[in-house]
Amino acid sequence: MAAGFDIERYRLDRKEKVDLADYDPGDKGSFKQKEDVEEAMERMKRQLEEMQEMLYASKTHGVLILFQGMDCSGKDGVVAKVLSGLNPHGFRAESFKQPTGEEAAHDFLWRAHKVGPARGMITSFNRSYYEDVLITRVHGTIDKKEANKRLKHIQQFEKHLADSGILVVKIFLHISQDFQLGKLKERLENPKKLWKFDPSDLAERKHWDAYMQAYEAAFKATGTKTNPWHIVPANHRWYRDYVTLGIIVDAMSRLKLIYPVVEIDRSSIEAVAAADE
Repeated sequence: MAAGFDIERYRLDRKEKVDLADYDPGDKGSFKQKEDVEEAMERMKRQLEEMQEMLYASKTHGVLILFQGMDCSGKDGVVAKVLSGLNPHGFRAESFKQPTGEEAAHDFLWRAHKVGPARGMITSFNRSYYEDVLITRVHGTIDKKEANKRLKHIQQFEKHLADSGILVVKIFLHISQDFQLGKLKERLENPKKLWKFDPSDLAERKHWDAYMQAYEAAFKATGTKTNPWHIVPANHRWYRDYVTLGIIVDAMSRLKLIYPVVEIDRSSIEAVAAADE
C-alpha cells in the first residue's frame, strides 16, 4: 500500500465503544490532492481485476461489499469509481430502498440474503440490512431491545456468510453535516443533479445525532475480527475512493486466491488434433 494510508486507522474489529467524532471526515492522510494517489489507484485497480478473475475461476469464495452512509456520502459514486473495472459477468450491484410488501412479509434479513453473492461472484450493497437497525431505530418503529436483538442476528448472519466462504467488506462513508448541506444545495442549483434531490433528505438532517448514535451502536455490536467495519473519510471524494479501493484489495488479498488446477488429458487432445490434420 502506498505511503500515507494505514488501513488500521479506519478498521473497527473489536466490540468496544465507538465515537464517530474521533474520525475526521475531511482526512486526506499524508496527501494533498487527487494526483498524489492516481498511480497507486491504477495499480490497485489492476490488482482487483486480477483477483476478481481468480475468484471467478476458483469459486472458493464470494465477496460482499457493503456501503453505508448518510445521504450525499457517495455510495453510488464510490461503486462507479472504484468497481467500474470489474468484469460484469462476475459482479452485481444491489440497492436497498424501502421494503416492498413481499420483503416486509419476511424476516428483515431475507431480502439481503437472497441477492447475496454466490461463490465466485462480487456483489455490492448500496445500503443494506443495517437500515433495519438504523432508520427504524431513529424513527422509533423499533425500540432499543428490538434493535439489539436484530444486531445479534446480523452478527450471526455475517458469521454464517464467513463460514460459507463469503468475505464481507463493510464500509461506512463518513461525511460532515456541512459537507452534506453543500451537496444538497448543489443538487438544488444544478439542473443536471436536481433529479437526485429528495425533500426527505432535509428532514433526515434533523436526526443527524440520532443516526450517529445508531451507527455507533451497530459498529460496536458487529465490528469483529472476521467481519470488521471500516470508517472511510468521505468529504474528499478522491481520498474516499483511494481508501475504499485499498480496503477492498487488502481484504481480498487475505483470501489468498489462486487459479484452480485443472487436470487435462493431453493425449486425447493431441489425438483429436492429429485427426484434424
